[in-house]
Amino acid sequence: MTGVVAGPLDRKGGLVAGSGEVLLEVEGGVAIVTLNAPDRRNALTPTMADELIATFDEVDAKPAVGALVIRAVGKSFCAGGDIQTLTSAGKDPAAPEAYEGMGKIYDSFYRLGQVKVPTVAAVRGSAVGAGMNMLLAADLRIVARDARLLAGFLKRGMHPGGGHFVILSRLIGREAAAAMALFGEEINGDKAVELGLAWESVEDAAVEDRAIELATRVAADPELARVAVGNFRKEVVNGAVSWDVAMQYERPAQMWSMRRSAG
Repeated sequence: MTGVVAGPLDRKGGLVAGSGEVLLEVEGGVAIVTLNAPDRRNALTPTMADELIATFDEVDAKPAVGALVIRAVGKSFCAGGDIQTLTSAGKDPAAPEAYEGMGKIYDSFYRLGQVKVPTVAAVRGSAVGAGMNMLLAADLRIVARDARLLAGFLKRGMHPGGGHFVILSRLIGREAAAAMALFGEEINGDKAVELGLAWESVEDAAVEDRAIELATRVAADPELARVAVGNFRKEVVNGAVSWDVAMQYERPAQMWSMRRSAG
């Protein structure tokens, strides 16, 4: 496994201020972004989301970077939105602070989907809710065989958010998306590959090395990688409703469900 540095990097390679919950290193033209909040299973807070967005901006500003790998420290890739954040927002989802905080969490995984280089999610442990959205936002997924992938929104009493129906169904189709998003089916890495949600399932210890191997290959020509992935996303991503439109459709319903749960 490649080591990590102690925080995000500035454009000259120096460390910048931050909570340390998002780490960035660049190696061989590959930007490796690490979610580093294992005590809460890498659940996303507005602050962490802000740091992710800033890190993705930093990657885009580095022309020598030709690919990005997103990974996580600990037993979970990402447990979704932080419970305290969701509980607070549920009291009044339309309150400016709550609305902005949830928006930042949305924006963090949406921003991953807009990064200018090919992206690979290296998924170990569990991915739930917004954590699923994070891995779905990547161009490719390498997952552990024993990974636990679960939409989990309805189980929490929440409507899915972040365009979840669109970004899930465009990978695995209507039936499987219904099973996961509506009926709460949980899948492992092998099933994810079978459904088309992931490219490859490997042993837990091999996930990150395999993801970095693939990323290094495309990063060999950063300029071409950036042009190619832009066309790939425009030509291949399909669906009756675009992701950005789906986010707007789903947000009012999610806000309603959060307020109802808090009542």
